[in-house]
Amino acid sequence: MKIDLVILGRQYELHAAAYEEAALRALRSGWYIMGPELAAFEDEFAAYTGAKYAVGLNSGLDALTLSVAALGIGAGDEVIVPANTYIATVLAVTANRATPVFVEPDEYYNLDASKLEAAITERTRAIIPVHLYGQAVDMPHVMAVAKAHHLAVIEDCAQSHGAHFGETMTGRFGDVGCFSFYPTKNLGAFGDAGAIVTDDAALAERIRMLRNYGSREKYHNELCGVNSRLDEIQAALLRVKLRLLPELTTERRAIAAQYIAGMQSDHITLPALREGAEHVYHQFVVRTAMRNQFKAYLLEHGIDTVIHYPIPPHLAECYAHLGYGRGSFPVAEQYADEVLSLPIFNGMRADEIDYVIDTVNAYAGECAVHDRG
Repeated sequence: MKIDLVILGRQYELHAAAYEEAALRALRSGWYIMGPELAAFEDEFAAYTGAKYAVGLNSGLDALTLSVAALGIGAGDEVIVPANTYIATVLAVTANRATPVFVEPDEYYNLDASKLEAAITERTRAIIPVHLYGQAVDMPHVMAVAKAHHLAVIEDCAQSHGAHFGETMTGRFGDVGCFSFYPTKNLGAFGDAGAIVTDDAALAERIRMLRNYGSREKYHNELCGVNSRLDEIQAALLRVKLRLLPELTTERRAIAAQYIAGMQSDHITLPALREGAEHVYHQFVVRTAMRNQFKAYLLEHGIDTVIHYPIPPHLAECYAHLGYGRGSFPVAEQYADEVLSLPIFNGMRADEIDYVIDTVNAYAGECAVHDRG
């Protein structure tokens, strides 16, 4: 059996008629940028998250970058980021000429809130917690620290659409929540797309201006902005998928529950579940000290896997000038050496789920033989 990490075509096939109707509606309207589909999606996404405002953008990276800019963070400022994250989180900081300050992850792969105080200096302006893989950070702890030190909080929700901590959805704790709608996301577009949500009217307006060349009125540029507009076709398609998101999330959780109940190998560590947090399983990530052998074994048996992520940002070539080396953040580095994402996607068949579980469990004997050798 061959199982890819993600099969996006199945999501389309499940609701093809609705997607096609939405795309054709946008195409036939003759209005392709900053039109009624975007306005409707922004209203609907704000309502879904419980925010007062949503602003559609070109990508999740732009959502982060423009949020940092809109908060007035720049050269000479520091922003606390997780040492275990996708590099986009850090790029948003350095694009604004601020300095990233890394904090180690906890057992849930997220920023360890207990280590925040030690990372704060007189130059710290903000914290960017990332709800990695679909599970919320300990946001009450993060917000308490931020309030005590008068820091802004920019939530990176690129992988946590619909995830909660307690009764509150991710993206609703901080000053602004930043979302990616990259096609593989739980709420994925059919191209690049992103958005922010906030209750701050002034912040929302500033980000609206920044996305549109820094202008409220055409040809009147008040700010030095960019072109980061969510187009009408993507907005129309996202409106369909947003209506389906609760159903899609329930399906992903059911697959993950089968994995957790069925996988019995002593050679992998299953995801730890934070009390009070609802996981939406953008990725189903396991850990093993023999990651390369395990990955090769699964590939031999037709199961595709991906490493999220093999190089922590502090060791990326583009950040060599920051002066970090191997051993600077050992927990994040250990995760980078050991994590592996198993297939999980909407439309995954029961026989595929069972095959992944059985193949993972069968690896235990091979590991034992390998270890003795």
